[in-house]
Amino acid sequence: MENKTAIRENRGQKFVAFVIDRIGKDSAFRASLSRADNPDTEYQSWEYITNWCDDLKNEWELKPFAVIAAAISRTKPKADGNLGVGSAIAQCYEKGNKSDQAKAKLRRLLSCDSAKEACVTLRPLLNLISSRGVRLCYSRLLNDLLYFGEGEKAKIRWATDFYGRRGDDSLDS
Repeated sequence: MENKTAIRENRGQKFVAFVIDRIGKDSAFRASLSRADNPDTEYQSWEYITNWCDDLKNEWELKPFAVIAAAISRTKPKADGNLGVGSAIAQCYEKGNKSDQAKAKLRRLLSCDSAKEACVTLRPLLNLISSRGVRLCYSRLLNDLLYFGEGEKAKIRWATDFYGRRGDDSLDS
């Protein structure tokens, strides 16, 4: 029997792998998902997201899938990246985590009280990350967003990732 963390990680990894694979083969799929993070056009992606999202009425679940699907469809990566969102934000700036702009963007993300708010905040950040060619780990970010309400683990991981401190693997559980 898989533990809870492994099941969560698999969900994000499977979704990201599915999207990356399919956007290369299906332009209609890619076009629909590229609109998933816009409230006015997100309905166009629902036919694809419903296979992964238990209930489209639950915005805490729908929004994370939508924002990640849209980001992947715009970036068109060949594979999932390896950087956490904190590290990715830092890499967008010449001064890295010493940049005042980078710190402000991280603080804004850390101030979010819900997955829905974090998704709205992430939308322009994901565009910035993509424009700089930074290889974000979409599956890790998706899992963080899906389980956002379970304490401060995601926020702690993002801040730790931004400032480059490692050593507490207990954040992954």
